[in-house]
Amino acid sequence: MRMVDLIEKKRDGQLLSKEEIDFIITEYTKGTIPDYQMSALLMAIYFTDMTDEEITNLTLAMAHSGEVIDLSSIDGIKVDKHSTGGVGDTTTLVLAPLVASVGVPVAKMSGRGLGFTGGTLDKLEAIPGFKIELTDEEFIRVVNESKVAVIGQSGDLAPADKKLYALRDVTATVSSIPLIASSIMSKKIAAGADAIVLDVTTGDGAFMKDIKDARRLAHTMVRIGKLANRQVMAVVSDMSQPLGEAIGNSLEVVEAIETLQGNGPEDLVEMCYALGSQMVVLAKQAQTLEEAREMLAEALSSGKALAKFKEMIKNQGGDETIVDAPQRLLTAQYEIALPAKKSGVVTQLVANEIGIAAMLLGAGRKTKEDEIDYAVGLKLHKKVGDKVAKGESLLTIYSNTEDVTNVKELLYNNITIGENGSEPPLIHDIITE
Repeated sequence: MRMVDLIEKKRDGQLLSKEEIDFIITEYTKGTIPDYQMSALLMAIYFTDMTDEEITNLTLAMAHSGEVIDLSSIDGIKVDKHSTGGVGDTTTLVLAPLVASVGVPVAKMSGRGLGFTGGTLDKLEAIPGFKIELTDEEFIRVVNESKVAVIGQSGDLAPADKKLYALRDVTATVSSIPLIASSIMSKKIAAGADAIVLDVTTGDGAFMKDIKDARRLAHTMVRIGKLANRQVMAVVSDMSQPLGEAIGNSLEVVEAIETLQGNGPEDLVEMCYALGSQMVVLAKQAQTLEEAREMLAEALSSGKALAKFKEMIKNQGGDETIVDAPQRLLTAQYEIALPAKKSGVVTQLVANEIGIAAMLLGAGRKTKEDEIDYAVGLKLHKKVGDKVAKGESLLTIYSNTEDVTNVKELLYNNITIGENGSEPPLIHDIITE
């Protein structure tokens, strides 16, 4: 096979066979296909698209380009959850112990944050002593014993995706739905999950700004997951404003604890029920989403989910006593209110810009090498649709520097107060086919 012939074939809108896709991914991972040829192929895919069968073959080739985690020694159906990213997205911290507390094994590998999106691993590392690295043997033992562990991704998980992602970033092909879908699903399949629940976010704080694109991505990933013999469901959720009230690592851990205590923000609780119900159904612990939701609500109200979070922290070397005293995590030197400049109704909270404001405080990374300040961030007191009086605090800025003029300016420019405003729908669609 010659790469130039395959580029020409895709350029002309023809289908690539499984053998051709396997050849491309194997040789590119080995370094025998140069970046300039792979760039040409990516652009051809961008313009001519791929069928579900092609995307599935691409996904499986990428998944098998490196280590494939074998979780078969973990009892039960292993369910993973993946979000396409957002601001204040604390769901994994709540979902993992909540779903595990009703008997579903959650063997989850998560990533770090970059830019305005927060990473689950960074949030967990805000807990003193918490270890995100476990050996495969420790990981499997912990999940078998207590049903839950959340660790960092293996360095050799889907190496083809790492190379392709870096290339897509500099060739203007990041937004290709076949390439997004295969990137996400290859990592999930390589991570060993039997079933996958996808949270595909849309809006200002999401990668997929347009709801039509978000729906298409969700449908595509559900179909290729099933073609790859995985059980998959998806939620298309709104990320036009931050989810929950906390943005920042320690602040989000505190919010997760409050949610598991039964005192969480309504939108975060609802998102956890929506995603968690799908996880429980896919794990065959409930027949319907309604039955699964009732199980989760009971686990939350009875304290079982909170106890499971405490157990999870202890199992991974963390200080589980922070669950009983979460205020110990709030260590920022300054707490600065952002007062409303006029009375009215909050009509817009531009999620990605609010996330950037938190990043400027030190809660996120501009580059992969940046260090996180776990203590800093934002706590929203008003969301879209809420009434506010002039001088009333819109949010609190948690900072380790007293001068936050630039952060305040950015926030004021991206919080709109008008006469009328209503809360946006949290969930746009639930996709099972």
